[in-house]
Amino acid sequence: MALVIEGEERIAAPIQKVWEALNDPAVLKESIPGCQSLEMKSPTEMAATVVLKIGPIKATFNGEVTLKNLKPPHAYTIQGEGKGGIAGFAKGGADVTLTPDGPDATVLKYAAKADVGGKIAQLGSRLIESTSKKLAGQFFSTFGEKVGG
Repeated sequence: MALVIEGEERIAAPIQKVWEALNDPAVLKESIPGCQSLEMKSPTEMAATVVLKIGPIKATFNGEVTLKNLKPPHAYTIQGEGKGGIAGFAKGGADVTLTPDGPDATVLKYAAKADVGGKIAQLGSRLIESTSKKLAGQFFSTFGEKVGG
């Protein structure tokens, strides 16, 4: 089952500060809903453990995240895959672009695509889509608060 999620967030911080936060595992860990751990394996690779509840299913996903197409401080692509055991899997990526909005603000736009399979995929596309949009919204609003705080 494929999903597409798009959105934008205005962050009250200069573009360089937002870029640095997008590459900071501590900020990302605090911003990702349900993130238990996030560690850098290299400057472009991370390992993560995330606990998510989608409808009646609660699962722990262990995954790998890779940063690609880096164009500091304006854009990158983040790709990842997580396995949730019997609950299934999720994999996907997002193109993230940063645009200055004056000297002290940045507009972050994202276009994410995700695939899910296993038991999670049997929950129905509307539930998965609404949950995914909610999680993406939570991530970007929390990220915006942490960075622009």
